[in-house]
Amino acid sequence: MKKLNKLTKVLLLAISFFSIFALVGCGQQKDSANKTVKIGIYGSDDRVWKPIVSKLKKQGITLKIVEFNDYNTPNKALESGELDINAFQNYHFMNDWNKANKGDIVSIGDTYIAPLRVYSKSLKNISELKDGSKVAIPSDSTNEDRGLRVLQQAGLIKLKDKSSLLTTKDVTDNPKKLKITPLDAAQTAHSLTDVAIAVVNNDVAQDAKLEPSSAIYKEKITKESKPYVNIVATTKKNKDNKTYKKVVKAYQTEATAKKIKEVYNGSTYAAWNYKF
Repeated sequence: MKKLNKLTKVLLLAISFFSIFALVGCGQQKDSANKTVKIGIYGSDDRVWKPIVSKLKKQGITLKIVEFNDYNTPNKALESGELDINAFQNYHFMNDWNKANKGDIVSIGDTYIAPLRVYSKSLKNISELKDGSKVAIPSDSTNEDRGLRVLQQAGLIKLKDKSSLLTTKDVTDNPKKLKITPLDAAQTAHSLTDVAIAVVNNDVAQDAKLEPSSAIYKEKITKESKPYVNIVATTKKNKDNKTYKKVVKAYQTEATAKKIKEVYNGSTYAAWNYKF
């Protein structure tokens, strides 16, 4: 009988031990399921991403938004490991940045496409632009090229016919003798007190409270516009990260498409299903 009691005690101790181990294991599994992802964005995009934070929380993913006010820092922060992903650039910008910085940043999903617009404080129509007027365009190589192409679309200048990125040196015809000045993209909207017109990126215009309907010219979106689709990006070594892919999936929904339309007053279009 005493032997039986001893055996019972041993069994009870063993069961208690394994129960505690199992509970600890479950706790560790639960903790390991909670992932934190740091995403770098530009300006007013936070209003698009905030609803996604709540959605991902239910999946055990904590999305931390880090805001930037320039186009130069987010990729550096990504490569240094300060960020896990970012969402501020288009394919053209990413490829150019990789080339200039020997980077290995890649896209893991499309977000939206936003036409550049031309704004003015003094003109109601782009045809009113006078000879010798001052014109501001973004200065980073990708947007300088794009801004110049917008001016060409509008019939103001002619450019060299080449596929590589264009600069102001590639203007071949400037009948109005426009004084085209590249500025940091974030400053283009603020320059409107000093220039006749400015080519402004959509997120910059949004932050500066410029109404899309007040633009005097809008970039035409064609099949050639695909390189200007904005993306979620990460480093090449993380391109297959399952958690990052869940972030992209949570973004690419009809609810997000509606939010993009709402936040940007209909001026920006969800790109993952866009028909070019």
